[in-house]
Amino acid sequence: MNQGTYEKVKEYVDQYHMIAPGDTVVAGVSGGADSVCLFLMLCQMAKEKGFPLVAVHVNHGIREEAPKDAAYVKELCGGRGIPFVLFEEDVKAYAKREHLSEEEAGRRVRYRALEETLVKYGMGKGGKIAVAHNANDRAETMLFHLFRGTGLTGAGGIKPVRGNVIRPLLCIEREEIEKYLGKEGISFCIDRTNLEDTYTRNRIRNHILPFAEKEICKRAVAHMCGAADLFLAADGYIRRQAGMACGRCIMEKSQDKIVLDIKKLEDEDPFMRKQILLQCLENLTEGRKDITSLHIEELVRLLQKQGNKRLSMPYGLKAEKEYGYLILCLKGRDGYGDEASCPLEINVGLPENPGQILELDIPGLGTAELTVLSKEKIPSFYNNSEIISRKTYTKWLDYDKITKSLIFRTRKMGDYLTINEKLSKKKLKNYMIEEKIPKDKRGSLYLLADGSHIVWVPGYRISEYYKITKDTKLILKVQIRGGF
Repeated sequence: MNQGTYEKVKEYVDQYHMIAPGDTVVAGVSGGADSVCLFLMLCQMAKEKGFPLVAVHVNHGIREEAPKDAAYVKELCGGRGIPFVLFEEDVKAYAKREHLSEEEAGRRVRYRALEETLVKYGMGKGGKIAVAHNANDRAETMLFHLFRGTGLTGAGGIKPVRGNVIRPLLCIEREEIEKYLGKEGISFCIDRTNLEDTYTRNRIRNHILPFAEKEICKRAVAHMCGAADLFLAADGYIRRQAGMACGRCIMEKSQDKIVLDIKKLEDEDPFMRKQILLQCLENLTEGRKDITSLHIEELVRLLQKQGNKRLSMPYGLKAEKEYGYLILCLKGRDGYGDEASCPLEINVGLPENPGQILELDIPGLGTAELTVLSKEKIPSFYNNSEIISRKTYTKWLDYDKITKSLIFRTRKMGDYLTINEKLSKKKLKNYMIEEKIPKDKRGSLYLLADGSHIVWVPGYRISEYYKITKDTKLILKVQIRGGF
């Protein structure tokens, strides 16, 4: 074996800790030069390091010579005692069914085959998926991203390690791979679709990079890969800094929602502010493929607008600026629910006897305890009638003024409160706006209502009309436990 090239790849594998003790390695082997080179090197490493190796070949059902490629890979594995797994799928039909390009459909099929094989042969212990991208692939990807617009992550091209996917050949160029196979006397298959200009990447591979190496700099690919390493290192550093900045700005975080303090966000450097927003969007999605700098700029403009504003984004994401906070969430999964998904009414059958406690479970609030009491049995009422109404989740109401059946429900058109001793009415909607109750919370917040008259907005205030006075005879005590 050509030790110079092999040692270079082996050192690269060790540098990025690609293969750990106990790993099963599943390699994608198409039969082309890159994948055959990868396979041979992994065979040698498997002997030295003692890890199990499995080869996977995927027949996309597109090329006439595909069965011959599969037979070649099977023979290659058989001669070395390596398990061979063949997957066959009509990628054209899959692409049409899933509304994907054939290129993207093929990629998904390949990785699915590799993942399934790793689960089977790794026996639940995990492992690595090895693919044969080389330095030229990395340079092509780098240019592809730069031409279409990218940041540091995209400028870094292909990463040596991404999750459980490893790329041992990123350190060597295609020319070195073919020379290595020639010296080893190993043949390989040629996928003629790679020579066609059907895909953008092929045009970069067949025209732009060769021109750059011939007319500008012979070591263009090597220099680009060196720059890519720097970009990825810088990106990693910035991500760590952005992570710490997120900790300063995020007020609430769940799988489906992130709430940021706009004032704290604006205190950050403008560049870091964008990185915080990007990292938040990444946390809410499976990736960032459709998240571009344009979306980040839209978020920045949203922050600069006056009043409460809303923005729709890819992946079903929603951004909303509301009362000093920026709320990023997945539509329909914002943690508040919506009016259609919540039970609308919970009738309150009031206790028949004074002192009897009635308990009700109220969604989003907790357990409501209702008790009817005689005013004479509350000594503190005589000493300080104000003290008993100050607790946020315990309210005392004039039971005699309740004219209809009390109901815990979400808001409706026409709801109102009385707000002062003159019993002036205020629309519930206006009250919620003035109190800066988040818009997404308003529709699912349970209220205690007497018809259209809102008796109590839990967590906020009771209606002035229902406050106890010197003329009150019976008091309704309502206490929420376990809420908020």
